[in-house]
Amino acid sequence: MSTDVLLPEYAERLIRDRRSVRAFRPDPVPDDVLRAVFSLAGAAPSNTNTQPWSIEVVSGAARDALSEALLAAHARGALSTDFPYSADLYTGVHADRRRAFGATMYSALGIARDDHAARDAYQTDSLRFYGAPHVALLFLPSNAEARMAADLGMYGQTLLLALAAYGIASCPQGLLSFYADTVRDHLGVRDRKLLFGVSFGYQNPDAPGSAVVTGRAALEETTRFHQ
Repeated sequence: MSTDVLLPEYAERLIRDRRSVRAFRPDPVPDDVLRAVFSLAGAAPSNTNTQPWSIEVVSGAARDALSEALLAAHARGALSTDFPYSADLYTGVHADRRRAFGATMYSALGIARDDHAARDAYQTDSLRFYGAPHVALLFLPSNAEARMAADLGMYGQTLLLALAAYGIASCPQGLLSFYADTVRDHLGVRDRKLLFGVSFGYQNPDAPGSAVVTGRAALEETTRFHQ
């Protein structure tokens, strides 16, 4: 059987089996694998090949220091975002899907709906990158708006699939962008906007809620074919 025939099967497995993992082993990803993954992610498409992304990969002691800075900013309530966000953004079916995801995730973790302290503690743990040994912060130029954000979204998905292809688990984290000034100050980054981060490493499958399995909308709900 030719390789071309097998490619759809591989693509199905890679894309459908990828999960956002929220529990990691401390083992670091080897440097040569890191370089291979981020080189592959750089093949992502962008508008007129502008490739507007700028990526900061943080590991080891630098990763630990960044986590401490984020936790301190959280304790102070020092929020700072480059791209506005409001929970009211999601309405109708999108709000329904958001609530369903929350119910699934907290059920897997054994956290009750009204246990706000436990929920807050779990959210705070995300600033420790769920124990992942690495985090990538994904930036755009300081003049970036929605169209450039779309380019970075395509890069981000390519990165997630590249990580999965190398057997590396990941979790995209929008929450990290809520502390954009803290991240910039800590990493010495200037004149760039932070859209989101990706924590990654090797999954700890024994942790509760390590990889929550969520459903996807049926094709008919999201897609129309015109002929």
